[in-house]
Amino acid sequence: MKINAVEIRPGNILEYEGGIWKTVKIQHTQPGKGGAYMQVEMKNLIDGRKTNVRFRSAESVERVRLDTVDFQYLFREGDTLTFMDKQNYEQITLDAGILGDAAAFLQDGMDVVMELWEERPISVQLPDTIEALIVEADAVVKGQTASSSFKPAILENGVRVMVPPHIGAGTRIVVDVYEQTYVKRAD
Repeated sequence: MKINAVEIRPGNILEYEGGIWKTVKIQHTQPGKGGAYMQVEMKNLIDGRKTNVRFRSAESVERVRLDTVDFQYLFREGDTLTFMDKQNYEQITLDAGILGDAAAFLQDGMDVVMELWEERPISVQLPDTIEALIVEADAVVKGQTASSSFKPAILENGVRVMVPPHIGAGTRIVVDVYEQTYVKRAD
């Protein structure tokens, strides 16, 4: 689907120079001399390269729609992750790098959404929040509870998050997967 350069928004997926790119930042500039343009920072979804491109306002670009398919995470073996298509039970393996830091939050049997472009996996979306167990938390320093301070805690998957002082080891909490922050105590 063709769109004008001024319609580009962060998060759009564009086809540019034979590759698939996700827009990260945009800036519309209208200089005093010459035509207006869009300065677009993009990241290649295939190989991870970043680039800055300047599109003239009247120029059109190809916006790509990705297919989404429900998958279930099965297991990790080294740096490869194995997923199963929930429709036809086919299994595929992907490099853990495609998920970035969010890969640490994968749990066996977790439902995820995979984005495909021409039958090729481009990205994996995890749930926004998950429940996790705190295995280690610093002790509370007396008098520190009066202010809104946080203390470091380590989750069962090895990720370090900041939690309120009243949360201790052995407590289940809800964690934001992409921000890696404490949300609330689990019910």
